[in-house]
Amino acid sequence: MMQAITYELIHTCKQSGARRGVIHTPHGDIQTPIFMPVGTQATVKSMTPEELKEEVKAQIILSNTYHLYLRPGHELVKEAGGLHKFMNWDRPILTDCGGFQVFSLSDLRTISEEGVEFKSHLDGSKHFFSPEKIMEIEEALGADIIMSFDECCPYPSTYEYTKQSMERTTRWAIRCKEAHKNTDKQGLFGIIQGGFYKDLRQKSAKDLIELDFPGYAIGGISVGEPKEEFLDVLRYTTPLMPSDKPRYLMGVGTPDYLIEAAIAGIDMCDCVLPTRIARNGTAMTWNGKVVVRNATYERDWTPLDPECDCYTCKNYTRAYIRHLVKTNEILGVRLLSIHNLRFLTSLMQRVRIEIENDNLLSFRDEFYKKYGYTKE
Repeated sequence: MMQAITYELIHTCKQSGARRGVIHTPHGDIQTPIFMPVGTQATVKSMTPEELKEEVKAQIILSNTYHLYLRPGHELVKEAGGLHKFMNWDRPILTDCGGFQVFSLSDLRTISEEGVEFKSHLDGSKHFFSPEKIMEIEEALGADIIMSFDECCPYPSTYEYTKQSMERTTRWAIRCKEAHKNTDKQGLFGIIQGGFYKDLRQKSAKDLIELDFPGYAIGGISVGEPKEEFLDVLRYTTPLMPSDKPRYLMGVGTPDYLIEAAIAGIDMCDCVLPTRIARNGTAMTWNGKVVVRNATYERDWTPLDPECDCYTCKNYTRAYIRHLVKTNEILGVRLLSIHNLRFLTSLMQRVRIEIENDNLLSFRDEFYKKYGYTKE
């Protein structure tokens, strides 16, 4: 049977063990390791698809099952011809399962073995997500990569709670696999859970690998824990994942976490961070963060980042962008969003080159020094 999603290994970095590969999808190839911009409601905030392709050079974007189910509804998206047609994006798309959003509504939801009953954050109306319902929604949305329904534990959680949650996630994954029919057009990934308990991570990985999904994700880290705990679980869990399939770390978007993920052997990461901090007037640059709304930049006629090749840096000054941010002009958010997204896609482009040159650890040390990070 044809698999919708396959992984091809190109090179393993001799210095770090990081992987340089390609993920083949129905809507094109993805060069990895990759940062994936998040288009929660079928749009990366304030960006056109043309800007994402030409300026940001995004290879794949994410959309959110929970939000699209509530508005405009998965049936309407299906009627439009699926997400690709609906949002005019002809490259790969990944949809998450909505689990993280539902579980963050802690006072508005009830979990049972069957699924999760929750109240909409929009109008308080009641809804129910089961693994089968999630598959119905994600198939209607029509993304290339879809995620199985998981329970995301809060941090911190007790061993007993985490164990029950992880085991339920595995049972839900089995139900997702049974309900998923569109296997030649969509690749369904399993999500490894288990919180910060290594034996639970190992059990989750083992049980999910037996189900033979076309790809695997690490969920439930980067949820507010200290960096050393994040790195410990990341470095422990990644080698448990199959080496011949894509490996996805969910919800990571700071430069240091992206580099550490690549070193650990991760292929894909996503986060809302670049567009979120753009809305607060912050830019990521090769020399660290620039909070452009600060008075320091009032008469700064230089680009956000002299080393950046994006549209914003080629055409506008920090002083002008500060003015736009201070006056709440939407162009300020757009210019910062283009820059931040391009910064992360170009960072990962550089990571791919350093893997091919067997030089990723040396690059990390240089980058940290310049950016102002301390090495863990």
